Amino acid sequence: MQPMAKSAFDLDRFIDDCRAALRADPPQKAVREVLAGALSGHALRDALGEPGRAGIRKLHHAPDLTILNVAWAPEMMVMPHDHRMWAIIGIYAGREDNIFWRRIKDEKGGKIEAAGARALSEGDCCTLGPDIIHSVANPIPRFTGALHIYGGDFFAQERSEWDPGTLLEGPYSSAKTLRMFEEANQRVTSGR
Repeated sequence: MQPMAKSAFDLDRFIDDCRAALRADPPQKAVREVLAGALSGHALRDALGEPGRAGIRKLHHAPDLTILNVAWAPEMMVMPHDHRMWAIIGIYAGREDNIFWRRIKDEKGGKIEAAGARALSEGDCCTLGPDIIHSVANPIPRFTGALHIYGGDFFAQERSEWDPGTLLEGPYSSAKTLRMFEEANQRVTSGR
């Protein structure tokens, strides 16, 4: 596997390099190296464009690998959730703040508490293990763009989300998440 050229970003080659990295042991470390290489310089941002609308765009979707281009609206937040597969986040524009959560024993069951945090800025990568629970916020007044790479079929995996008020666990709802992105776009458009 040859490193990507720093002058231009080729999405097909990037996907091929990520797929090849799946054969490494551990695959998430090799995929992270591919993503980190793509984030050096501005070629990735130039190729994908400066984000101007919140949303999730599939770049690659297969049973063993999902690559998403995620754009966060200014000051957008997403509730705690899990993936149940490893994930790698790479920021190509803006900033993404992650709060990491851990399960706690509670009489109501399924509750979590904050266990750490990590701010990611342009050019940063973060690897998440399959058991990680995190929430995401874009704390800045401009859009953030990130590649999210998952070691599996992100859309077929049953997952959980936690209510941001009660911190109680429930089934993950992709419809609810997509609605949050649309509401964030409406908020930005209306100037609220």
